Amino acid sequence: MKISQLLLFGVYFIGISTIDAQEKTYLTLDEAVQMAWNKSNEVILGNTKVNTKKHELQAAKNSQYPNLKASGQFQHLTKATIDLKTNSSNTNNTTPSTPPLVDRLVLGQINASLPIFAGFKIQNSIQVAKNLFEAETSMANQTKEEIAMRVIEYYAGLYKSQKTLEILKENQKRAQQRVFDFSEMEKNGIIPRNDLLKSQLQVSKIQLSIDETTNNLDIVNYYLVTLLKLPADTKLEIRESDFTNFKMDNIPTDEKPALENRKDLEAMHFQEKATLANIKITKSAYYPSVMLIGGYTTLDLHNFINVQNAMNIGVGISYDLSDILKNGTNVKIAESKSLEVQNSEEILTDNIRIQVKQAIENYDLSLKQSQVYRQAFEQATENYRIVKDKYDNGLSDTNDLLEADVDQLSSKINTSLAKANIIQKYYELLSATGQLSQSFNLSKI
Repeated sequence: MKISQLLLFGVYFIGISTIDAQEKTYLTLDEAVQMAWNKSNEVILGNTKVNTKKHELQAAKNSQYPNLKASGQFQHLTKATIDLKTNSSNTNNTTPSTPPLVDRLVLGQINASLPIFAGFKIQNSIQVAKNLFEAETSMANQTKEEIAMRVIEYYAGLYKSQKTLEILKENQKRAQQRVFDFSEMEKNGIIPRNDLLKSQLQVSKIQLSIDETTNNLDIVNYYLVTLLKLPADTKLEIRESDFTNFKMDNIPTDEKPALENRKDLEAMHFQEKATLANIKITKSAYYPSVMLIGGYTTLDLHNFINVQNAMNIGVGISYDLSDILKNGTNVKIAESKSLEVQNSEEILTDNIRIQVKQAIENYDLSLKQSQVYRQAFEQATENYRIVKDKYDNGLSDTNDLLEADVDQLSSKINTSLAKANIIQKYYELLSATGQLSQSFNLSKI
């Protein structure tokens, strides 16, 4: 039994040495967030959509500029018959003449048009494109907020797993030493074999917790390195100083910052403006379109006619009278879509209020829990000391000792992770109020 325990003990430390020997990459939380903003597919997609809307805005602005079109033709004519009718009264005495050979046509034209009035359609189209561009920009910023929050969750989860694993391994050493001591005591008949089995069972339970925590650590590590576009085999290290030396300022206490800063709500505002401008575009069909037109033409019909410097300028007008009767449905559709956006905006506003309230309560709860965990750790530590002293003096049994040890382990883990939990809840509160990205941007100034 003793030899097998020593072998297991040696294998354990060999495994730990191998894990510790692996090179780890250290990233601060700020570095991780900035890296995610630069490399995340979601952020890149959001920026691409912004560029698309920017080009669409420019295309809408181009519609107010003149249209200029040039065209030219060269045609070869075969056996063209020319019959020129005239009003000459001396038709009886005329002598038929040989018709000219017309065998080619050269035609060149330049036409220009400038919209003067289109029922305010052009101006409102620009407003629609502008507001959609602003909405997409806001949504791209909202994506950055969501990516930053995801990094924080992974980062905090990675730290919690690392810290938990560290504490479990420390406790495992003590539990393994207890098994070794109990084994010697059981051989000498000091304790019953049942006590030895209980201590061995506790070591097994700790090992199961280590395996589960290691599994969670590997999964969260993979999630984070994938998000940051790092090699899949990268092992990230989170230092305790990133959480213990953290300063929290300007903690929101109500929903006002959220209604001012939430980018998804801001995007909804711009979408609403776009739908109102779209209603005006639809109503533009009730008005005629007026444009200034001009052109230049040159024509050469070989051996027959030659036209040079034929310039024209004027005003064109068009009015689809059927739209007076048909367009009412299109206007109602546009108004209904605008109402949909307004209702969605109200729903989002209510949800934001709920999110902020929940985030405030969760943050306050984390502060209270931290105090309780700290007190519980002090109590559990003192309780273990007393129980251990009683056990050594034969005044308590193995069950009491192992139970006190488990309580101390649990309270130590909770206390160690409480600070990280507070910081995570603080960032969740900043995210709910739309101030998360600002906090990281300010840290770069």
